[in-house]
Order: sequence, then structure tokens, then C-alpha cells
Amino acid sequence: MAGENLHTITQANFNDEVLKSAQPVLIDFWAPWCGPCRMIAPIVEQMAGELAGRLKVGKLNVDENGAIASQYGVMSIPTLMVFKNGEPVERVVGLRSKKDLQAAILSHV
Repeated sequence: MAGENLHTITQANFNDEVLKSAQPVLIDFWAPWCGPCRMIAPIVEQMAGELAGRLKVGKLNVDENGAIASQYGVMSIPTLMVFKNGEPVERVVGLRSKKDLQAAILSHV
């Protein structure tokens, strides 16, 4: 996966990487076959670099980690969720502009 600030989130590391994280975490719920997911990926990667040190950014493949997607009610992708202190505090569903994503996310950073 491209980008040193982008983490791959799985069932195995979700608890440590997301729920126990000291800083807010943005999770991009995606799948390789999802066109809008591929379109939003460069924006998510840019934000990971711009907000490094203030926000952890991870990508979770819903095909490989369906239990987590179900647990958080992810019905369509892309869905981006911000977790703070182990709790989801923001949810953005669908393809959005970088400006829209920043508006939703920055208040939690």
C-alpha cells in the first residue's frame, strides 16, 4: 500500500491500531472492486501525509474484514469513519471532495 502514513487495518490489528490509539484515527472502509473507493484513495492518502502526527489514517478492506464493517454498520463504500478514544465520532459515506472530507474530519483532530 502506498504512503508511509497509511496503515493497513485488519481484524487482527483493529483493536490496537484503532480502538487503543492515543490519537484520532480515520478509517477508509473500501474494496478493490469499488470505483469510488479508488477515486477517493488519493485524497485519503494526501490527508494522511498532511495530518501526520495529528491523525492516524488506515484502510480496511471490507471483503477481507467483513466482521468489522458489519459491526460498525458499513452498508456502502467508500465509508470513512473517524474514531476517537475508541469510539466512532464521524461518518462520511460516498465519494466526497477533499474540502468536504476535511470539513468533516478536522474538527476531530
